[in-house]
Amino acid sequence: MTGETLLTLTLFLPLAGGVVLLLLPRTAVEAIRLVALVAAALSTALSLLLLGPFEAGRPGFQLVTDVPWIPAIGVGYRVGVDGLSLPLVILTGVLTVLSIVYSWRVEVRVKEYMFLFLLLQTAMVGVFVALDLFLFFIVWELTIVPMYFLIGIWGGPRKEYAAIKFFLYTLVGSLAMLVGILLFYLHADPRTFDLRQLIQQRPLAGDLRLAQVAFWGFFLSFAIKVPMWPFHTWLPDAHVEAPTAGSVILAGVLLKLGTYGFVRYSLGLFPEVFRQFAVPIAILALLGIVYGVLVAMAQRDLKKLVAYSSVNHMGFVMLGTAAAAYAYGRPELARWAAIALNGAVYEMLAHGVITGALFLIVGVIYDYRTHTRGVDDFGGLWHLLPAYSGVSVLAMLASLGLPGLMGFVAEFLIFLGAFGIFPAIAAVGLLGIVLNAGMFLWTIRRVFTGPVNERWRGLPDLDAREWLALAPLAALMLIFGLFPRPLLDLIDVAMTGLVTALR
Repeated sequence: MTGETLLTLTLFLPLAGGVVLLLLPRTAVEAIRLVALVAAALSTALSLLLLGPFEAGRPGFQLVTDVPWIPAIGVGYRVGVDGLSLPLVILTGVLTVLSIVYSWRVEVRVKEYMFLFLLLQTAMVGVFVALDLFLFFIVWELTIVPMYFLIGIWGGPRKEYAAIKFFLYTLVGSLAMLVGILLFYLHADPRTFDLRQLIQQRPLAGDLRLAQVAFWGFFLSFAIKVPMWPFHTWLPDAHVEAPTAGSVILAGVLLKLGTYGFVRYSLGLFPEVFRQFAVPIAILALLGIVYGVLVAMAQRDLKKLVAYSSVNHMGFVMLGTAAAAYAYGRPELARWAAIALNGAVYEMLAHGVITGALFLIVGVIYDYRTHTRGVDDFGGLWHLLPAYSGVSVLAMLASLGLPGLMGFVAEFLIFLGAFGIFPAIAAVGLLGIVLNAGMFLWTIRRVFTGPVNERWRGLPDLDAREWLALAPLAALMLIFGLFPRPLLDLIDVAMTGLVTALR
């Protein structure tokens, strides 16, 4: 089987599994769960097999399939991967499988629930592998629908409000991006939606005003998805009301669609305009870093605390990306730009792993044990639930950037690169790291140490299913914290290639 076939199967196997689910009777709950798990796991296994034919040292897109789809308007089924997208495809598969494992005890409308997760997996992988703007827009839109229903049907008490808010925010962003896509298409010669041709042509390069309109269209869509401050207000509601597995996918993958968009599309298609606005965007990232952690610190709800910490961490990613954009056209800054971009992509992956684990941790204590997420309702959990507490503390230490864990590598590279490009902004950003460390250490003290709250004596520790969902993420935090080189080598070739193209 060729690598190109493997990539297409990785993309469509979850959807095929979803179609099989629809043919099963609603009462065959165990069969539905099993089919969903097998489809998601097979797709993930195939994504890992892609590492075989993929040449890690070769820049550019590989395993490319390019066949006409709607030739009359230049639309093609164009997919491929590089060192930026392949790790994100694998992350998507891993988190989807673990979310399905965690959701094994979901009893309400299991068929629809599992179908939506499989549909979501195909859409998310599609965003990362699409090399055609028409295909990209379709799968981008497709990610909104399953998450809307997952929040709106299986969510918390304010699920309808959170789902509609999520839908409207992301829809407005998508429409703005559509304007940008159409501007590119109408000014391309020959007219095409092929991303590779559009990057080479840069059809709006000769018209700064149109390029700015298109840039801000893409920017709005990506900034809402990240979410950057001040476009973040949908995030806390969506996270708090979403079911636990929905929060894992939302934080672990869906937020990455925005940061991926900035690196792949904003940097690739609009390097001049992005450079022009790099400093204001870096300041917005800085505000997100500081604002996110300060608001997280004020939360009494563990899930909200983790949600706002995502605003903080996504700010780090945007700081690295804006730094790289600022270096456009300055060969002397190219080295720092590549380092900052490596850190930004590593942070995407680290945040997916770490925050995915943190939302599972909140779900374990809330869904099946205490039914409360109040930070001050706990205390001394380390003495009552040692395994749960051990994994939780590990994830929180990884999130605050403790050396030896995955988060540290990402933040170190981002700030190393950013300091080489705009040191003053990077220096202020360090405040976010200090506050973030203080916030998580304070949370650890309030929840896991101190006097035992007798109310929770007798709670069961992690069961086998919960171990199965959490252990792989804990292992990834350690492995890629101590041995980042294999992953960094994969990312670095793509990011160095991008920076070289932007010189």
